[in-house]
Amino acid sequence: VDQLLPVTLPKQDDREVVIYMNNPLRYAGLTYYQAGFTNNDRTTILQVVRNPGWLMPYIACSVMTLGLLIQFGISLFGFVTKRRAKAVKVSEGQKQLPGGIYPMVVLAVAALTVIYSLIPPRHQGAYDYNAFGQLPTLVNGRIKPLDTVARTSLLVLQGRQSFKSPDGKSLKPIEWLLDVIYRPEVANSYQNFEIVHPDVRALLNLTPEMGAGKKRYSVNQFVAGLPDLDRQARLADAVEVPVRSSFQRAVVQLRNNIVVFQRLQSTIIAPGVHGFLERLAQFDTLVPAGVVANAARQAGQPYNETAAQLLLDMSVSFTALESQGYLMMIPPADSAANQMAWKNFGASLMASVQAGRLDKAAANYTNIGLAWRNYQPAQFNQLVHDYRDRLDNSIPAAMGKCNLEAGFNAAQPFYTSMIIYVLAFLIAVVSWLKWPDTLGRSAFWLVLLAWVLSTAGIATRMWLEDRPPVTNLYSSALFVGWGSVLLCIFLERIYKNGIGSVAAGAIGFSTLLIAQSLALSGDTLEMMRAVLDSNFWLATHVVTVTIGYSATYLAGFLALIYVTRGVLTKSLDKATADSLARMVYGIVCFATLFSFIGTVLGGIWADQSWGRFWGWDPKENGALIIVLWNALILHARWGGLVRTRGLMNLAIFGNVVTSWSWFGVNMLGVGLHSYGFMDAAFWSLVIFVGSQMAFIGIAGLPLTRWRSQMV
Repeated sequence: VDQLLPVTLPKQDDREVVIYMNNPLRYAGLTYYQAGFTNNDRTTILQVVRNPGWLMPYIACSVMTLGLLIQFGISLFGFVTKRRAKAVKVSEGQKQLPGGIYPMVVLAVAALTVIYSLIPPRHQGAYDYNAFGQLPTLVNGRIKPLDTVARTSLLVLQGRQSFKSPDGKSLKPIEWLLDVIYRPEVANSYQNFEIVHPDVRALLNLTPEMGAGKKRYSVNQFVAGLPDLDRQARLADAVEVPVRSSFQRAVVQLRNNIVVFQRLQSTIIAPGVHGFLERLAQFDTLVPAGVVANAARQAGQPYNETAAQLLLDMSVSFTALESQGYLMMIPPADSAANQMAWKNFGASLMASVQAGRLDKAAANYTNIGLAWRNYQPAQFNQLVHDYRDRLDNSIPAAMGKCNLEAGFNAAQPFYTSMIIYVLAFLIAVVSWLKWPDTLGRSAFWLVLLAWVLSTAGIATRMWLEDRPPVTNLYSSALFVGWGSVLLCIFLERIYKNGIGSVAAGAIGFSTLLIAQSLALSGDTLEMMRAVLDSNFWLATHVVTVTIGYSATYLAGFLALIYVTRGVLTKSLDKATADSLARMVYGIVCFATLFSFIGTVLGGIWADQSWGRFWGWDPKENGALIIVLWNALILHARWGGLVRTRGLMNLAIFGNVVTSWSWFGVNMLGVGLHSYGFMDAAFWSLVIFVGSQMAFIGIAGLPLTRWRSQMV
C-alpha cells in the first residue's frame, strides 16, 4: 500500500478479500484498488483512496445531462417539424425527377462484387493451404487459426502480408509459415525482415542494394551481426521507452522480431537437430527402448548405450522446444478444459516420454511436416483433413471460430469497404458538377453498401473476440469511421445534396486506412489488458465516448468541405452554405451530448474501480477537453460571438482536440490510461494538426479572396 490514511478501522472483521483490476475493496470509507504491477508482474501495487464527496459528481452530472437532453430535444423537435412541413410542400408541388435505373445498376454490380469477395477461396494447387491454415493454436491467451499467426507475423516482420521467395515466387502467408516451421533452414534465406534505419543497416553490414525492395533482408544476410545487435538492444532496454532514440527503437524492434521468428522456427523442429522429424516418426519404438536402457543403466545392469544416449538427446531437444516454442498447438483431450490445458509441441513431447507413446496431435503434426518436407502434397492434404475432422469432433466451438476467422482473413471486408468508399467519394464529388440526382443516388447506395460491409466485419470481430466493438486503438479506428459514416447516411437522407456521401466516403476511407496502419503491430483481436477487462464498461463508456469522437470528426470534416468549396470552387451557393451550417451545428450538438455522457460514464467506471470519480491523468483530461471544446462552439454560436465561418473554424479545430485525446495522450505513456502507449504516429499527428491549422488560416481569408461569395 503506497500510503495509509490516518483512520481507525473496526477490528471485528477477519477475512480474506481478492482485489484485482475493476474489483476494489471498499471498507470503512476507503477504497483499496490494484494500481499496477512490479517485479515482473509477480507483485501487486495497491493504492488506497478516501473520497467522502463521492456522491456530488453523480448529482452534478445528472443535472447537466438532463439539461442537455432538454436543450437538444427542443432543437431537434423544431428541426423535425420544419423538415416535415417542407416535405409536405414538396409533395404538393412538382416532384423531383428520379435518378433512373442507373443507381440500382451500380449498386447491383458493387453488391455482386462484394459477395464474390466474401466467398471462401477454394483449394487450388497441389497443397490445401486453406485447410492447414484453419488449424487452431493458442497464442498470447487467444485461440486463433494458424492463418492468423502467419498473417500477423508477416505484418510485424515486414509490414505487409504478401511475400516472395528468393526465386521470385509469390507465397501465401500460411505457405511462408509452413516453411518457417518445417523447413527452418530454408526460411533463414527468406528476406522477411524490414530494416530501414541506416545506422541499424550499418551495424549489420547491410546495404540497400542487398535487400528485397531495398529494405527487406534474411537472417543469413546478417547472422554475423547478431551479437552486436543483441548488445545494442540490451543497452536500449535499460532506457525508458518514451525517451529512446530512433536507433534504439529500431534495434529493439528488430531484436524482438528476430526472437519471434526464431520461436516460430522452434515450434516443432528442435534447433540444430538433424533428422528430428524422422526420429519423432519412430518415437513409439525409440523412446521405450531408451527408457528400458536408462533403467538398466541406473540399476547397474547391461544396457544399450546407443538407446540410452538417444533418449538423452531427445529429452534435451524436447526441453528446448518446450522453453522456446510459443505456439500452443496441442489441444486438450477434453473439450471442456480451459485454455491452460493447451500445450506447445515440446511440452506434449515431454508428456509423451512419460506415457511411452507419442501424443496423437503431435504425431499428426509430425507426419504433416514429413509430407511437407518430402514434397508429398496428396499425403499432406490427407493428413491435414483427417486431423481437422478429429478436431471438429473434439473441440467444435474452437474450430468453428477458427474456420470463420480464417475465412474472414481471406475475405478482407475492410479492404473492400475502403475501395467502395473511394469510389463513392469520387462519384459524389462529380455529382456536384454534373448529373446530381443520378450520381448522387449512386454514391449514396455505394456508401450504404460499404457501411453494411464494415458493419458485418465489426460484428464478426465482436463474435470472435466475445467483446464489444471497441477494445483497442485498431478497433476504435474502425468504430469511429463506422459511427461517422452512419451519421453521414442520415445527413444525406435528409439533405440529398451529396455532402453526406462525400464526407462518408472520405471519412470511411481515412479511418480504415488508419486502422490498416495500426494493424502492423500484430494481432488486432488481442487479449484485453486487465484494466479494460469489463464488457459492461466497454459497451457503455468506451462505445459512447467513441461515438462522440465520430461526431466531432464529422463536424470538422463538414467544415473542411465548406472551406474547400468556398475557396477553391464557385459551387458554395447560399442554400449549400446554410445546409452545411445546419449540419455542423446539429452534429456538434450530437457530439457534445455523447462526449459528455461518455466522459461521465468513464468517471463512474473510475469510481467503481479506483474509488475516485476523476484523477486528471492525460486521457481523462483529453476526454474533458473534447466536451469543453464542443460546449465552447455551441456557446459561441448561441451568444453571437461567431457567424458561419467562425463556426466552421471552431469545428475544424475540434479535429485537433479529438486527435489529441484519441492518439496524442497515448504517446505520453503516463497515467492510469498508459496501456495504449505508442509513438509511431507522432509525425503523422503533427502533419495532421498542421493541415487543420492551414485550413483554419485559409478560412480566415477576407471574403474577397473566396471564389464563392455566398457565405
